[in-house]
Amino acid sequence: ALGFVGLLAGALDAGGPVAVAVLRTLAGAAFLGAVTDAMLLGHWYLVQPGLARSPLLELVRWVALVWPVEVAALLLPTGMISVFTGSVDDGYNGVLGWFWVASALATIVLCVVTRAALRERYYSAVMAATGLLYLAILTAFGTDLVARAVLAG
Repeated sequence: ALGFVGLLAGALDAGGPVAVAVLRTLAGAAFLGAVTDAMLLGHWYLVQPGLARSPLLELVRWVALVWPVEVAALLLPTGMISVFTGSVDDGYNGVLGWFWVASALATIVLCVVTRAALRERYYSAVMAATGLLYLAILTAFGTDLVARAVLAG
């Protein structure tokens, strides 16, 4: 509960429309939290190979479920769409906007590929899934932080 209060306080301090700020903060926390937890759990599977894969699959599912909420929240006005229309200057002639799109798309693709990897029965599938989740955490940070940096400037 205290963490939630902290997120709300941060959202209220972010400026802009309150509802959009709260949505972006809560969606971002859930999104980055789910992908981070999935990657960390994947690493735990590397040292405990006999564990059931269902918890890892559940976390990957949560990343995929929160992803559209995160992307939609970052598109809301004044959002990343404003970078493409030119009303918000990213300082790099729109390159950061396209980097954001690439990060967002790569994250969901990595979730799909991770689920496919975990369908394999072999231990190497868990190693592959963990590597894919490591990449997903990088692209998820790109999805969230690039948008926040561009929109804050």
